[in-house]
Amino acid sequence: MKFIDTIKNIFKIEELRNRIMVTLGLLLVYRFGAQVVLPGVDASKLSAFAGNFDAGGIGGLLNAFTGGAFANASVFALGIMPYISASIVVQLMQIAVPYLQKLQKEGESGRKKITQITRWLTIIVCLVQAP
Repeated sequence: MKFIDTIKNIFKIEELRNRIMVTLGLLLVYRFGAQVVLPGVDASKLSAFAGNFDAGGIGGLLNAFTGGAFANASVFALGIMPYISASIVVQLMQIAVPYLQKLQKEGESGRKKITQITRWLTIIVCLVQAP
């Protein structure tokens, strides 16, 4: 009975209830996005290709890390890797490109502009890395 009382008390606290609902909502969005196949991908060929993802191979490992999204060629199959790649590229470009060096020295406004450049580059990296 103490467990049930604890669960009831959780939902009485508004902030905690809101956080739980947001977390559950984000999990729902992720699970939905992991099932949506990328536009232009033929589902019949994909299912034949996904048969090659046995548990012992590299495909099985990639599929395990993405929660099954890699074998489905889903919208969320890339995960956070495009952002990390774009961030690394922008950091390296800050050394070589004078405009980015200037932005880096401008403080908060320059940092915001560099973040915006990183996000736009992330979209380009996603287009290149998508299956």
